Amino acid sequence: MIRIVLAAILCCGAVLVASRASGETVVTAAQVNGTWKTKGGEFKIWALSQKMLQVEFSGTYEYKSPEGPNVNTGEGRGVASIEGDTAIFKPDAAEDECRITMKFANGKLVVTQTGTCGFGNRVTAEGTYKKISSRKPKFESGEGD
Repeated sequence: MIRIVLAAILCCGAVLVASRASGETVVTAAQVNGTWKTKGGEFKIWALSQKMLQVEFSGTYEYKSPEGPNVNTGEGRGVASIEGDTAIFKPDAAEDECRITMKFANGKLVVTQTGTCGFGNRVTAEGTYKKISSRKPKFESGEGD
């Protein structure tokens, strides 16, 4: 079996290595790093090492109430593991059953969420995100800035 190793060197010296075995899709740090948005949410992602990503999520759910427009919010942060083109993320303070799967494909980030993740009522990470910046995000936790 032929293995091709792709490495992308980051500004802070960390390296994300992705390998390709037959049929496995891989992504580089340059493909995952940055800020990703959809109507109801935002992911900030930065490769920390070969298999780990720093991740922050913030999301909203807008609705109309008898008092007028209202919004629920939620957020989560932590470290995700990445294998091939798919990362698994469980925010630090989330319930045990929370699992956020992030698949990088065709320049998009497709996210599915299972379990309760402790976000606001009806706030979910699920959706298809578009990259709006490849620059190193400013994380709320202060790490990676």
